[in-house]
Amino acid sequence: MSSSDPSKLISKADNLTKLSLTRWSADWKTATPLYEQAANGFRVSKDYENAKLSFEKASKGQEMLSSPWDAAKHMESAAALAKELRNWTEVIDFYRRASELYMQCDRPQPASDSLAKAARALEDALPDDAVQLYTDACVILEDDGKEQMAFDLYRAAASIYVKLEKYTDAATFLLRLGLAADKCNARNSQCKAYLSAIIVYLYAHDLQQAEKCYNDCSQIDAFLSSDQSRCASKLLSAYREGDVEEINRVAHSSTISNLDNVIIKLARKLPTGDVAEIKGDADKGVEEALDENDLT
Repeated sequence: MSSSDPSKLISKADNLTKLSLTRWSADWKTATPLYEQAANGFRVSKDYENAKLSFEKASKGQEMLSSPWDAAKHMESAAALAKELRNWTEVIDFYRRASELYMQCDRPQPASDSLAKAARALEDALPDDAVQLYTDACVILEDDGKEQMAFDLYRAAASIYVKLEKYTDAATFLLRLGLAADKCNARNSQCKAYLSAIIVYLYAHDLQQAEKCYNDCSQIDAFLSSDQSRCASKLLSAYREGDVEEINRVAHSSTISNLDNVIIKLARKLPTGDVAEIKGDADKGVEEALDENDLT
């Protein structure tokens, strides 16, 4: 075997980090570059399992050498290989560990990015885990006052919820996007998020919640005077009047065409179900709410 044989390199590194009667302390300074060379060698030869293991050990080595940034980079490499091997549990664990290491460096942006990478890898295989990872990635940026960097993450999470047919959760995330956009003075993104949430509620046959959402959002001047607000108003009026043709016309308007694709697809399918029945359910909900508030 040549000196560049990755199996020989990792074996030599392991010997340097194992304690014995003759070795009382691990030599991470010498071993870590060997693990790194082995990882790259295994990866080039497409031995992803051993490459992953080597990057894990290299990450541990950099951590022991007080270099959390390099440790995080190696952990991300291990996570990428776990993705190739479709080992979803390790994808989650490795990217989360990388995120923690980046936070040790006081680098919230790459810490959030690591979680987002994990989420994207899991969208099809484990969508519920992907949503949680997107959520945690958003929280890191929110805590750092960088909400604007999280806009795409909010949208991605909402998109997964739509695919899972969890429409209330999707709308909640879109409203969260609207709140973040408000903090950043990103008025266009804010208004689009509110209109998108209203469309999601309508797609889920919840006219009452769609109207409540519209009324709540209309308390915000930026939305009240926007094209998105006028579009939502027309859409809700068409539902109230049972005008299917008008619903279709508004759903194909340029204002809606400028929303995210997943929302456009929902809007183009409106109305879903019988409009009169949806209106009746909304009226019934309002009456029940009034009864609950009746103190006489």
